[in-house]
Amino acid sequence: MTVSRVSDAYGARSAEYIELFGRIDAAVETDRNAVLTWARGLTGPIIDVGCGPGQWTHFLSEHDLEIEGIDPTPEFVAAAQCRYPDIRFRIGQAEHLDIDDQSLGGILSWYSLIHTDPELIDSALTEFARCLRSGGSLALGFFEGPELIQFDHAVTTAYYWPLELLSARVEACGLTITGTDRRTDPGVRTHGFITAARKSQ
Repeated sequence: MTVSRVSDAYGARSAEYIELFGRIDAAVETDRNAVLTWARGLTGPIIDVGCGPGQWTHFLSEHDLEIEGIDPTPEFVAAAQCRYPDIRFRIGQAEHLDIDDQSLGGILSWYSLIHTDPELIDSALTEFARCLRSGGSLALGFFEGPELIQFDHAVTTAYYWPLELLSARVEACGLTITGTDRRTDPGVRTHGFITAARKSQ
């Protein structure tokens, strides 16, 4: 699944997505607290990769954190810019952040790699490692499952990742795992959460 095809699929359903998920209170409190705790421990700017309509970017900005959002879907970027005009948003993708080496304190990748072909995910993870400064951190949210398999997501094909397997891929791309979690809430798919830091130079 190419980035452009995923972007087109979300663009076609952007209004529906924003209505359902475009507010931060659509995220459970446990996740909001976990991401905020992670972000408050960072030093330096943050990028929200795959920011969608910008609800997570705005949430962290409200807590006085320096952050910008990028997304490959023009409809989402336009909506984010309209909703939160004081925050910088731009079109971009995980594999090419257009950021200098070791310039970021943090990267939030909240379900932004769920559609990435497992054979290609290292490209994004390596890019994240390149852009993080020494001690900088990645927060990665994803669908967790006992096997690496694809499934029919409401928008387009997505993947379940075993927590241990995705953690190993993150480490192989130059980051050190600092925390992992999985949670199963009634009626929804299992949530996985990984935090990882760039290895000190």
